[in-house]
Amino acid sequence: MKKKFQCEVDCANCAAKLQEALGKVDGLEAVSVNYMTQKLTLTAADERFDEVLGAVVKRAKQIEPDTVIHI
Repeated sequence: MKKKFQCEVDCANCAAKLQEALGKVDGLEAVSVNYMTQKLTLTAADERFDEVLGAVVKRAKQIEPDTVIHI
């Protein structure tokens, strides 16, 4: 399953750092953080998507505390 979310990041560097860290989340097949559009795109297996999404939100807060992901 592939879903897009509104994601508020402060700068392009923050978006790149966030994308790299989120790419290491277990179960995540693909991730893209776009600073210009303020979008987060996640791809994960349908049956694990909610679990992976929770892990992504948690990791995002650890890496960039000011990041807001609108679910």
